[in-house]
Amino acid sequence: MKTVALAGTFDTKREELLYVKNLLEQLGLSVFTIHTGVFEAGISVDVANTEIAEAAGEDMKALAEKRDRAKATAVLASGLAKILPRLYAEQRFDGVLSFGGSGGTSLVTPAMRALPIGVPKVMVSTMASGNVAPYVGTSDIIMIPSIVDVAGLNEISRTIFRNAVLVTAGLLRLRDELPAEEGAKKPLVAATMFGVTTPCVNFAREALERHGYDVLVFHATGTGGKTMESLIASGYFKGVLDLTTTEWCDELVGGVLAAGPHRSEAAVLGGVPQVVSVGAVDMVNFGAPETVPAQFAGRTFYQHNPTVTLMRTSVEENVAVAAKLAEKLNMAEHAGRSVLLLPMQGVSMLDAEGQAFYGPEEDAALFGTLREKVDPAKTEIVAMDCHINDREFAEAAAERLVQMMEAQR
Repeated sequence: MKTVALAGTFDTKREELLYVKNLLEQLGLSVFTIHTGVFEAGISVDVANTEIAEAAGEDMKALAEKRDRAKATAVLASGLAKILPRLYAEQRFDGVLSFGGSGGTSLVTPAMRALPIGVPKVMVSTMASGNVAPYVGTSDIIMIPSIVDVAGLNEISRTIFRNAVLVTAGLLRLRDELPAEEGAKKPLVAATMFGVTTPCVNFAREALERHGYDVLVFHATGTGGKTMESLIASGYFKGVLDLTTTEWCDELVGGVLAAGPHRSEAAVLGGVPQVVSVGAVDMVNFGAPETVPAQFAGRTFYQHNPTVTLMRTSVEENVAVAAKLAEKLNMAEHAGRSVLLLPMQGVSMLDAEGQAFYGPEEDAALFGTLREKVDPAKTEIVAMDCHINDREFAEAAAERLVQMMEAQR
């Protein structure tokens, strides 16, 4: 029998949660109850709020007496994120379902994100019709708009609750109905791509597939980089082909596709073999032309489409990007796990002779700073007299990564 972890504030939403619990049981599912509220649940639950608070190093009774909701929510979110993965590892449940407003969503989703990809995670929330990135992050949480507040049972809330129960039940009970995938499971390689580095990554992917690897390509649009970093840290990949590191341009200059300050760390810190390059670091991304900040007036722009405006990075910005990439590569504790491959004839489709972002001076600043600041004892630098989208460059990157992965077997 499959088991659903039903997490919620049983002190304030007991009626709604018990209604959902009954629906799940009618479908033949076992229910594992987790109380995430500040005060006593009022019924017997499998995991009490006292246990959650204790996992965060706090006393629930003392928290309740302070009546500081923000503090209590932060503590319970921290504690739940610690114990939910442990409970899953102990096979106490197979999937998790929760309901809440902004507070309940902020409390439970961090714990959902801490579960492995593939574990069913369903969140019914008043926040699901807006920007869900703060709640979903790089996980596979399914967000369902509650339409009305999660407060009481009525015609609409019952419909939404029933749909959420059916979604959860389907995820748990029908997953075994699909036939197993044919063929042996292949080792995975992560790769980063942008529209202007697509030929390079396609050539490299084909080469890696010929060697028996499956390649997962991440679009370097901020979320793509964050997701890749998360999966690398979780141990999904045998190697990384991080050829498109353009997200650093947006992070450092102020574009809209930044991947955060921890980009380029997971493979380095985990000792995962990687080949890194500087794909698309000739550009910063903005929205429609009118959204470009006034401070960039007079710069070189390229209208990629009506909603995407690209700005050519300057010499100074290339120096900053190179210094940051060097900083990340120099974090390595394992020598010989990273290779930095430099395409001396251009870093994107637009950075080629006759194209909008052709910039020998900017590229020279980029390559020179990398050579100056990357520690050769930790990362080998290989310069190739190629454009990044040349087949020769792409296949060299793939072959070098294969050599490094095979050496670790």
